[in-house]
Amino acid sequence: MQLKDEPFITAPKRKWTFMPVIDRYMFQEFMIPFSVLILGFMMLFVIADVYDSIRDFLENDASNITMIKYFLLKLPGHIEFILPLSVLLACMYTMAHMGKNLEIIAMRASGISLHRACASIYFIAILITFVDFIFKETVVPTSEKKAYIIIKTTTRGDDFKFDLKSMLSYRSADGSKMWFFKYFDLGGVQKDVILKKYRPNGTLDWDIEGAEAEFIKDKGWEFRKVIFTTYDEEGLMPNKPQKMDMVMKDISEFPETPKDIINQVRPPEELPSLVIIDLLSRTKNMAKSSKNLYQTTLYNRLAFPWACVLAVFLGIPLASRNERSGIFMAIIAAVIIILAYTVISQFMLILGNRGIVPSLLAGIGPTLVFLAYGFYNARTSY
Repeated sequence: MQLKDEPFITAPKRKWTFMPVIDRYMFQEFMIPFSVLILGFMMLFVIADVYDSIRDFLENDASNITMIKYFLLKLPGHIEFILPLSVLLACMYTMAHMGKNLEIIAMRASGISLHRACASIYFIAILITFVDFIFKETVVPTSEKKAYIIIKTTTRGDDFKFDLKSMLSYRSADGSKMWFFKYFDLGGVQKDVILKKYRPNGTLDWDIEGAEAEFIKDKGWEFRKVIFTTYDEEGLMPNKPQKMDMVMKDISEFPETPKDIINQVRPPEELPSLVIIDLLSRTKNMAKSSKNLYQTTLYNRLAFPWACVLAVFLGIPLASRNERSGIFMAIIAAVIIILAYTVISQFMLILGNRGIVPSLLAGIGPTLVFLAYGFYNARTSY
């Protein structure tokens, strides 16, 4: 029983100052399981890749060096899925381990809130988010391309070229031009090219069939060994074809470069974000379906890496609330939420690509909703 003249015991004042000892300790406690999980997941994905592709290499007598190089090049593409799960499980393991040793209770008793104690983990999650985005923009496309070249060269022979496309077709954004390439080479002369030009009312105006076509910088397209044909006003009856050695089409009327053509026929998920932004800004009359596809992919790519921060918002409160009753159910709940976020994000991506849902909502909406939930969950934990 407390005496009348004895002062009341008050809770210690919250501390938000810089605490290098606590921050360094939490950093070390988190990075050990995080590093182990990264390596473990990488090994699992390598095993899956080996299972999928080893038969192709063995049937074509590929060397050990070729196989090792291929499987290493495939690893960066799995980072998008490895990082959020690794952050989540490492965070929960750290909190469970510290809760078991009563370290979290000791920190709270000394006035250090749960979120201040975990400040270094929040910082790591944000840093990983930006690293993940930059990594996927720079390293992943290159490594995926090189891995693709290796597997195709192994199965088809040394004459395979990644930049050479067969039977490629391209329609300009305004619908006024249609290109057909029997053989398309991003860095060279195009072979067997057909170019059709349409009038504003949609009827065929003329077409060019060229044995070769080459884009000349600052000038335009040069067609060689050409058959030039014009059509009547209805675009149905051709006039007498004209044979020409060379036809030059000015860049002002035909601004498409080989790079533009190959970028617009590639799936949006294979394009870097800066290329997508450039396509959207320069192509004013882009078809609505194509615009939805590019915009939704771009917004989703900007938002999805924040799953690493979401993992921390989920992991810390769930683990701290279950530090006495056990961590198993908390891990299951957190993993289910992360999986639900991934499934909903992919589902919204499909709806946005088809124009059923606005691109901005489809790309960013799931991430904002789950981050808001995670932030609320973190705010209500003590």
